[in-house]
Amino acid sequence: MSWAGSNDIFPSTSLASYLDKKLLVLLRDGRKLLGVLRSFDQFANVVLEGACERVIVGDIFSDIPLGLYIIRGENVVLIGELDLAREELHAHKIQVSAEEIKRAQRAEREATELKGSMRKRMEFLDLD
Repeated sequence: MSWAGSNDIFPSTSLASYLDKKLLVLLRDGRKLLGVLRSFDQFANVVLEGACERVIVGDIFSDIPLGLYIIRGENVVLIGELDLAREELHAHKIQVSAEEIKRAQRAEREATELKGSMRKRMEFLDLD
C-alpha cells in the first residue's frame, strides 16, 4: 500500500511514485539532467534512461544526450517530475547544437576568470 495516492495533496517521500516518469535531476555541481527514472535504491542512487544534460548559457540552451545514466545519490540535490505538457522553455530561449553550447560555456568561463583576475589586480585600490 502506498501512502500517496493520486488524489493526495502531499507528494510521496518515496521515489517509487516517480518510476517510469520523466524527471529533472539537479546535481551538486549544478548540472541539470533529464530522463526517465528506471530504478533507485535507499541511498537515492538513480538510473535514468534516455538521459540528457540540459545546458543553459544566457539565452541559448542545448540538450546533450547521455543515454542510460547512473547517478550516485550523494550528488543529487533535487528530483522533480516534469510536466510533459509544459516542458518547453521560455520563448526567448534558443536551442543550439552541443558544439555551440560548449563554445558559449567556454566563453562564459573565460569571462568569469578574467573578471576575477581583474578584481584581484584592483584590490590595492580602496574605493570605499
